[in-house]
Amino acid sequence: MTSADQFGQQLSGSAAQRISTREDGSLDVMGSVGGVRGIVEAALPATAFLTAYLITENLAVAIALAIAMGAVFTVVRLVQRGSLVQSFSGLVGVLICAAFAHFSGEARGYYVPGFFINAGYILALSISIAVRWPAMGIIFGMIRGEGFDWRHDPIRRRRYALATWLITAVLASRLVVQLPLYFADNETALGVTRVTMGVPLYAFALWLGWMITRETSPMTEDAQQKTGG
Repeated sequence: MTSADQFGQQLSGSAAQRISTREDGSLDVMGSVGGVRGIVEAALPATAFLTAYLITENLAVAIALAIAMGAVFTVVRLVQRGSLVQSFSGLVGVLICAAFAHFSGEARGYYVPGFFINAGYILALSISIAVRWPAMGIIFGMIRGEGFDWRHDPIRRRRYALATWLITAVLASRLVVQLPLYFADNETALGVTRVTMGVPLYAFALWLGWMITRETSPMTEDAQQKTGG
């Protein structure tokens, strides 16, 4: 097995398990992003942080409120017997963002970890395309039960590469829009774009990637004759 093959298989991991499908095999976009609950848990701590800071202009209060929100979500998941990783992952993310804001002494510091995370994913996704193991092909291929057979089909490999580029473009657009706001010290616009360009935009790219990588059934002979094929 080549190093590229190992890289491709490592990408699959638990990623496919986070993508939900319906009974008919179609993509469940809301389920894949955690449903309404997942969207709320992802957006509310950052929203609470920004709102508290704009109202009080007190960084400590804003940090405390964001952490409190994250802690509440963690406790609720633990009570409902969610997995430890799932229960604490959101809180850990909030704590890291809060630490950046605290030690920088600036509200905009809360958003710095997101820049590094997006850059890391952009690099990983780009590498997956470069080594011909596009990440979305690995994930979608496992869900669809085709394994890695798609790699032997140039057309499907290109489609999966395009789907991976779509996700990469979403991540890159966040940096393009948000980094100038960060350097302009515009916490309000930065906070708003952090929420609006988060889960909703990712969910749309995920759905679009799923649609363009669907297998198309060959036209039947009758259908070809009707269309003049």
